[in-house]
Amino acid sequence: MIARLKYLGIVLAVIGLGFIGIGVFAYTQVAAGANSLQKFSEAQNVTLSYNEDGVLTDRGTVEGAEGIVSLVEDDWGYTLKSSEMDPNDPLVNTGSEYMYQMGLIAYHTLHGTQTVVLDEAVEYNGETFEAGTYEVEVDGKYWADFDRMHPLEGPTRSMAWTGTAHALMGELGVGSVTANVLVMGTGVAAIAGLLGATLILLGGGLVWAGAADSKKAALKDAPSIEKIDEPANA
Repeated sequence: MIARLKYLGIVLAVIGLGFIGIGVFAYTQVAAGANSLQKFSEAQNVTLSYNEDGVLTDRGTVEGAEGIVSLVEDDWGYTLKSSEMDPNDPLVNTGSEYMYQMGLIAYHTLHGTQTVVLDEAVEYNGETFEAGTYEVEVDGKYWADFDRMHPLEGPTRSMAWTGTAHALMGELGVGSVTANVLVMGTGVAAIAGLLGATLILLGGGLVWAGAADSKKAALKDAPSIEKIDEPANA
């Protein structure tokens, strides 16, 4: 039984070393990914705007930034983490900063106004649109929300949701996902390392306990020393 405990302890310790190795490998991969994302962020050199009090601003106003935050958190359901948005490091390089920047582009696109010029009168669904210039509000519509056959909505859609807007949002979305995956990867590496350390500690404890029991058994089985009384002096 004692020998089995020792063998079990050794096996657990070896498995623990394996988990620590996995944790170290995972951490090195996460560190490499984080370094790559940082280099990419530095090359893009996109920064967020803060006022002197460290509060986010957009185009000089706090209200503008609040509208972007509301879009990201309320409409998209993504919680921006204050720990990932540092006024002293405004470079966009964390998941929350990437999501905020994507929200900034979407917010101004959704609340913009586009100028549509009709060279001639157009009739659509029983309504006539005379030739002239129209200022058309995007009115919070995404690409798929527009009626592309409508003489005003169709051109507004392509002018508001340009290829550049789509590309930037896609790029920022990838950045956000990458940053969040790296955070998850760090957690996985930490869990693997802690599990490995726990198994090593448990295995070492079993080996130690087995060794202690072996010593006790050996002492118990050792022949006892009988006490011999000395003869009394005559």
